Amino acid sequence: MHDIWNPWHGCKKISPGCANCYMYTLDKQRGKDGAVIYRTENFNYPLQKDRYGGYKVKSGELIRVCMTSDFFLEEADKWREDAWEIMRQRSDVIFYLLTKRPERVPACLPQDFGKGWENIWFNVTCENQRMADIRLPLLRELPFKHKGVMCAPLIGAVSLKTYLEDGIIEQVICGGENYEGARPCNYDWVLTLHKECRETNVSFSFIEIGSHFIKDGKHYRLSSKQKQAEQAFRAGLNFKGKPMHFDLRYAIGLPVTPDECYRSVYDGPHCHACGSRLICNGCSRCGKCG
Repeated sequence: MHDIWNPWHGCKKISPGCANCYMYTLDKQRGKDGAVIYRTENFNYPLQKDRYGGYKVKSGELIRVCMTSDFFLEEADKWREDAWEIMRQRSDVIFYLLTKRPERVPACLPQDFGKGWENIWFNVTCENQRMADIRLPLLRELPFKHKGVMCAPLIGAVSLKTYLEDGIIEQVICGGENYEGARPCNYDWVLTLHKECRETNVSFSFIEIGSHFIKDGKHYRLSSKQKQAEQAFRAGLNFKGKPMHFDLRYAIGLPVTPDECYRSVYDGPHCHACGSRLICNGCSRCGKCG
């Protein structure tokens, strides 16, 4: 996908949500070990240019970082400073950071981070209530201007009410678990999160139901991730709350105007019914769906 930047690959399992990690499963299918951590050849992706000299990643795009690792992984300490420098240079792009290690964040921030950079959207994973109650108090204290929560894989009931009422969270994303050993996702858990987000005007995205889904006491099994995303979309729970505003600027300090921002186009064969639509850059026309 054109909206993903993996500066390094591989991770160490540290919490219940890691048990059936999709990255480990996909690496196993390729004959690789997901626990092997390495810097990728695509490390400088946000700085890559096309044949006309323009950036391949356009101003205003949302780039999800380390989707096959954790940005605050201890083993990646030696590469993180270079990654921060890339994000500093691309202050016209939104970088979506996701971690299960918020306790490591203060020691891993750039010296000039201050109260947060406008182009960084920081998220923590909360797969069940125990992890929410451990990680969200840390989220409260961390110096980021934009904060969110990823309840995926959602493997237990989660209430975010107290944290949503604080006004520190701008979006909640949730979804079921996939691949080997996937645990069921209960629709009632999803409905609770949706209700709490609507009541606090926080955006909510239900991206996929997962391989095993329980609704009204019935257990559904669905292996196709595309179908899982379609079923999540058809639930009609995705909700746009209070708008998020990122004060994006070019490296020289000039603001990026709305007319200069990348515009997402959702005209791919599956875009019309995809649960990830609210958090996606749209179709990149890569041809994989053809």
